[in-house]
Parts: sequence; structure tokens; C-alpha cells
Amino acid sequence: MGKEIERKFLVHGIKYREYSSKIYYKQGYLSVDKERTVRIRIAGDKGFITIKGKTTGCSRQEYEYEIPVIEAEEILNNLCLKPIIEKYRYIYVGTDKIIWEIDEFMGENAGLTVAEIELPTEDFPFIKPDWIGQEVTDDARFYNSNLIHNPFKQWKNNK
Repeated sequence: MGKEIERKFLVHGIKYREYSSKIYYKQGYLSVDKERTVRIRIAGDKGFITIKGKTTGCSRQEYEYEIPVIEAEEILNNLCLKPIIEKYRYIYVGTDKIIWEIDEFMGENAGLTVAEIELPTEDFPFIKPDWIGQEVTDDARFYNSNLIHNPFKQWKNNK
């Protein structure tokens, strides 16, 4: 069984860009049910389908498979819920070798920047870079799947 243990944080500034690689992401959802989500994603020149289960704490079941990018594009254009999420993802390797994925959202979610880390256990220790802000792991508004129905630009008090 696939399992994802992920924590999310808000980001201050753009200092991470200096030490990160960057890739364009485009993703949409076939299902955004509370019990499961099914996502189609294009990351650079690769396509993926991802199935995620219900989140408990910072853990959930996750299964991800590469699919032909042309099929991912067709599914995004013809079958996914709208709007499609677009973002730039920066990959930053911390001093403790933890990989941080920093997403700078575009379109209706412009202005939102979130960093995520995947950990081997929920209590695994890690060092926060100085540009990491408030933890938002437990705030469902920050789930990518929720940003299609409640985009960041519509929030009254953006965090």
C-alpha cells in the first residue's frame, strides 16, 4: 500500500529560489470527494495519475502512476473539473537532506506559495529553513483539490 506523510507550510519571501530547481505543473481533478481524490498532472514533459485517500493527521494512502503526457493533456482538457491548477514548483534540498517542494500558484490562486515536505514518519525531525512560515497541514483550504472550488483570490483574509 502506498502511503504519503506530508506537512505543509506557508512561505515568506522568495529566498528559496536561489537554491532550487523549477518546473511548471498543470493539474486537474477527476474526483475531489472527501474520502478520495483522483488527480491528473503534467510536470514538465511527464504525465501522472494520482489517487489519494482520506487524510488522517498528515498521512494518507497515495498511489501515483506515470501516463503518456498526451493522454494527461486530453484528460485535463476534456474530463477534469475546472479550473485547472497551474503552478511553478521549486525543489529545495535542506541542510538535513529533507526535500522541500515549494509551489507558487498562478491564475485564481496567484499570491499563494506553499511548501511541502514528505517524511518517513509523522514525528520525523527536520530543520525548517528561515523562509518557512506557519504550518497549514491541518487547514483543508490549502489542499490543491480544494483550491478549484475555493481559489486563494476569493479568500477574504488571505494568509
